[in-house]
Amino acid sequence: MTDAIVFVVFPLCLAIAACSDFLTMTIPNRVSAILLASFIVVAPLAGLGLPEIASHLAAGLIVFSVCFALFAFNLMGGGDAKLLTASAVWFGLTFSLFEFLVYVSFLGGVMTLAIISLRAHTDTILASGLPVPDSLVMAKKVPYGIAIGVAAFMAYPSSPLMLAALGG
Repeated sequence: MTDAIVFVVFPLCLAIAACSDFLTMTIPNRVSAILLASFIVVAPLAGLGLPEIASHLAAGLIVFSVCFALFAFNLMGGGDAKLLTASAVWFGLTFSLFEFLVYVSFLGGVMTLAIISLRAHTDTILASGLPVPDSLVMAKKVPYGIAIGVAAFMAYPSSPLMLAALGG
């Protein structure tokens, strides 16, 4: 049961968040809530002790503090902030959190540049009839949930819970 949660819930939630953000420019609150709640359930079952669990929650608190400031200055969406915070809890205060955040930053930057380029050619894209979601070409925001989701997939194999599930 524990392995199923570790191998399925986290990746599935991130995939749902990324797809939802791509198609609708929103990330459902329940995705972040499920990530946080499932971590609280699975962490002790995976063998993490109280100090390790506290470290994971501290990672979430630190990431939340930064995300809250970015949200307050209208530099980050609320859904992105919640998703990044809930994801950080799964990585804890480990090198894998740093790895995850670097991937998010890099992929988010590349994606932002691609979307700026896409939006610069909106008329051509719409005239060609390519199936691009309207929210992607018309919105003023960037669906950062995509970068968060892809980065999570890239960093997750080195996360403490994945390593615990694999017995290493």
